[in-house]
Amino acid sequence: MRIGLKSVLAGAAALAALLGAAPASAQQSVADFYKGKAIDLWVGYSPGGGYDIYARTIARHLGRHIPGNPDVVVKNRPGAGSLLLMNEIYNTLPKDGLAIATVGRGIPQAGLLGNDQAKFDPAKFTWIGSANNEVSICVAWHTTGITKFEELLTKQLIVGGTGPDADTDAFPKVLNNLLGTKLRLITGYPGGNDVMLAMERGEVNGRCGYSWSSATVAKGEWLKEKKMIVLAQMSTAKHPDIPDIPLVTDLAKDEKTKEALKFIFARQAWGRPYVAPPGVPADRAKALQDGFMAMFKDPKFIEDANKQGDLEINPVSGPEIAKLIEASAKAPKDVIAMAKDALEREDKTEIKSIAPADKGEKK
Repeated sequence: MRIGLKSVLAGAAALAALLGAAPASAQQSVADFYKGKAIDLWVGYSPGGGYDIYARTIARHLGRHIPGNPDVVVKNRPGAGSLLLMNEIYNTLPKDGLAIATVGRGIPQAGLLGNDQAKFDPAKFTWIGSANNEVSICVAWHTTGITKFEELLTKQLIVGGTGPDADTDAFPKVLNNLLGTKLRLITGYPGGNDVMLAMERGEVNGRCGYSWSSATVAKGEWLKEKKMIVLAQMSTAKHPDIPDIPLVTDLAKDEKTKEALKFIFARQAWGRPYVAPPGVPADRAKALQDGFMAMFKDPKFIEDANKQGDLEINPVSGPEIAKLIEASAKAPKDVIAMAKDALEREDKTEIKSIAPADKGEKK
């Protein structure tokens, strides 16, 4: 049988077209893709805070658990309590598996709760996992004389925040509007570490939305010396380290308020989330998810975490986060509406944003 040159060329062209149409991940193994490359790990806050500390610890070990052993490079991108970064990871950062991010735990619910600046669908992200589920606390500086949560119902406490959808800003609104506290929020700090410096300088007197895991590592001495007084814990269950500190859901005066509080604090279950853009090739997404969870069993990672003051680790997988976020979106409409109202109303918080000239003044 004689095969003409035209037939050979046509066959070659068809094969080339077929290969060209195949996804890149099918032509190249995950290990081949990541070998010799670096993954950018973006942090939605300034250096030195809890999210940054966790990210830098993870960056030192994650690459060993991803095929091809890529480097992992931390980059900070603060802004609007990490909402800026969340929009970028969804809309503009590379979708090839070389860009991942850690953002504030409240950010995935931002759109659901009515923030029109949230330019993303949380269900479409590639959820990699979370370093832990989390309990947040509300604290007062010792010079205020406030030692119990009940005092917040009659005394004003000035607290610092980092952006509209960050815990530091959302939780004071919730406590004011659902429980009747008298918190005043000064917002606009680049990150949690900046809020703590402001508290030490006297610019603010407290913080409501501070991860217990961060507090024990970064400010353990303040806790021991009672320079920083814990007033309440905010999650869906108490942390075993602080059983005598009241849980916010137990402070609700009625069942509907309690359900709204549970909805708002559901975010604690994905306490320190790590996320990649939508559309990451499935094999690379799975490699990132599997490597993330495997890392937490690595003796070198565990040793590193322990050296930093027993960095709290109780990981949540990416697929589990996706399920939790889906469940959150299906909450009863009246509960979502009550939570949204509590987070939007600002009449009691007396919110003020920091201008550059304000940063050195006493508040």
